Amino acid sequence: MKKIEAIIRKSMFSKVKEALHKVGVNFFSYWDVTGLGNEKEGHVYRGVSYSTSDIQRRYLSIVVNDDFEDVTIKAILEAGATGKVGDGKIFVSQIDDVYRIRTGENGINTLK
Repeated sequence: MKKIEAIIRKSMFSKVKEALHKVGVNFFSYWDVTGLGNEKEGHVYRGVSYSTSDIQRRYLSIVVNDDFEDVTIKAILEAGATGKVGDGKIFVSQIDDVYRIRTGENGINTLK
C-alpha cells in the first residue's frame, strides 16, 4: 500500500477531485494549509499592493493499493498542473498495514 500526499493549489482542487473519482479513488482526506514556497502571492488591500510569503494550498492524503499508485499520481499531475511556479508537490510513502476500526480486520481489503 502507498500513501500519496499532495499539496495543490486550492483553485485546482475541484479538477483534481474529479480526476481522482474518474480513476476510482473515491476516498481521501484533505484540509487547507498555509505554507512557504518559491511562489509569492500578491495581495491588494485598500488599493495598496503587497506581497506575502504565506501561500494558501490544499493538502490531500490518499492511501491506495500498490496497483493504484501510478493512476492516482497521474490524475493529480494532469488535473493539478497550471504550468506555473507553485503548482505543488506529491509525496509517496510506503504503508505497512491498515486496520478497519469497526471490525478490527487489517490488510488491503480494508481500503475497499
